[in-house]
Amino acid sequence: MKISLPAALLPLPIAAWLAGCSPAKPPVEPLRPVRTSELRYDVAREAYRYVGTVQARHEVDQAFRVGGKVAQRRVDVGQMVHEGDVLAVLDDADYRLAEEAARQQLIAATAQARQAESDRQRLGTLKGDGSVSVSDDEHADSGALTAQAAAQAEARKLELAANRLKYTVLRASSSGVVTAVRFEVGQVVAEGLPMVSIAREGEPEIVVDVPENQIASFRSARFQALLASAPDEKFDVALRELAPQAAAQTRTYRARLKPATPRQLPLGATATLIAEHAQADTPVAVIPAAAITQNNGQPALWIVHRAGADRVGQVELVPVAIRGYRNDDALVSGPPAGELVVTAGVQKMAPGLRVALSDAASDTTKQASR
Repeated sequence: MKISLPAALLPLPIAAWLAGCSPAKPPVEPLRPVRTSELRYDVAREAYRYVGTVQARHEVDQAFRVGGKVAQRRVDVGQMVHEGDVLAVLDDADYRLAEEAARQQLIAATAQARQAESDRQRLGTLKGDGSVSVSDDEHADSGALTAQAAAQAEARKLELAANRLKYTVLRASSSGVVTAVRFEVGQVVAEGLPMVSIAREGEPEIVVDVPENQIASFRSARFQALLASAPDEKFDVALRELAPQAAAQTRTYRARLKPATPRQLPLGATATLIAEHAQADTPVAVIPAAAITQNNGQPALWIVHRAGADRVGQVELVPVAIRGYRNDDALVSGPPAGELVVTAGVQKMAPGLRVALSDAASDTTKQASR
C-alpha cells in the first residue's frame, strides 16, 4: 500500500529535484536591428565635372599699326585702362622726318600747281586775238590739271605720313583690364604684332573643353558652376557657344558658358563646371549596391513590412530590376515607393524574420539626380 505525501511534507532535496524536472518556457529570441533605406523614385541624372577657367567674352589684342623700336611702356598685367589711354610709344624720329619730307613735297607741288594755273589763265587771254594756237592752249589746260592733281596727291601723302606718326602711340581701343603684355622697352616690334590684350570685365564666361564622347549629352545638360576660391557657392550657368569642330591637338570641343544671372567673376580664376543630364526617362531609386541579393539567380531586395506604428517588422524577399550602377550605388526599380529596404546584413536575413527599426539604423535613399 502506497502512501502519497503532500509536496510540503517532502524533504527539501526531493522537492527541488521534482521542480527541476518540470518543462521550461523557450527563451524569447531578440529582435535583430537592421539598417534600412526608404525607396524614393526620381529621374536618374548623371553628372560630369569639367575644370575650366574664367575668361572675358570680349578680349581684344592691341597692336601697333607701324613697326619700330619701343620707347615707352605704360601698362602692366592686371591694370585697368580706359578707352584712349596710352599703352606704349615707339621711337618716332623716322616718322617725323617722313612727315616733314611729305610736307615739303606738298609745298613744291602746290607752287607748281599755282604756276601752271597762272600760265593757263595768261594763255587764255591771248587766245582771243589769235596770238596763241589752240594746241598751246590745250597744253596749258592739261599742265594746270596735272599740277593740281599732283598737289592733291602730295597732300594725301602728307596725311598718310601724319597718320603713321600718330600710329607710333598705341592707345586702348576699349576699356577693360590688361590680361597680357608681350613686349619690353627697347624691343623692335613689327607692324600688326599683338602687344597688349585687354579684356572687358562686364561679361565673364567659363570656358571648358568637352571630350568627343560626351558632346551629345553635353548639349542637353543642366549646368552649374563653382569657383575654386568659393567651393560652396554654386551658381547656374547657360551654354552660350559650343565649338562646331574639335581641336586638332586635343580632339575636344571648346564650350563657353555665361552666368544665368549677371555676376562678376575674377578673370583667370579656376572654375568647375557640373553638367547634369538624364540617363533615362524611367524613374529609378538609388540604393547601396550592398543591399542587392539574389533569389533563384535573379536580383532581389529584402523589404521590411512594419507592424503598425511600432518600429518592428518582418522581412520579405522581393524581386528588383537593376537599371545601372553609380560608384557604390545601384539604380533600381520595381518595389513601390516608400518601402523600406534592408541595406546592411542582407546575408543574415530569412523570410518572415522579425527585425527592429532603430533611429540610428534607418535612413532614406539618395536622390536619383546628383
